[in-house]
Amino acid sequence: MTTYFDDVTEGEQLPVPEYPLSMYRLVMAAGSNRDFNSIHHNSEYAKASGAPEAYANVLFLMGMWERAVRDWAGDRAVIGSVKGFSMKKFNLVGTTTTVHGTVVAKELRGDKGVVTVELVSRNSGVVTVGPGTIEVELPLQEVRV
Repeated sequence: MTTYFDDVTEGEQLPVPEYPLSMYRLVMAAGSNRDFNSIHHNSEYAKASGAPEAYANVLFLMGMWERAVRDWAGDRAVIGSVKGFSMKKFNLVGTTTTVHGTVVAKELRGDKGVVTVELVSRNSGVVTVGPGTIEVELPLQEVRV
């Protein structure tokens, strides 16, 4: 699937991916991005540090944002700058995090179509990450003969 710049409208909502945060998933995320801090995969350790439970790490949360944009934009998109990514609350094991995106701007920059998507992560209806933005370069509509 490819999303073309010409087909995008400001205010458009991206599909909302869900991430059930099992301990297995947090362990796999910690291993894959080499963040071996026990607060991300050991409940007792996390609680002893003052957290209510083990929680998702930054790289996993950023990956959620990228997937939300990539699933919508397609493989031909080029993801550019990420701004405003800020963790507000924990994304705890045993909960589900969702990522919500809205197209807030689009512009032509030379021969490139650039779209700005505002994103937030929510858990139990509360914003846990963001709001922030990602710029995405989308292909222009191909001329069909």
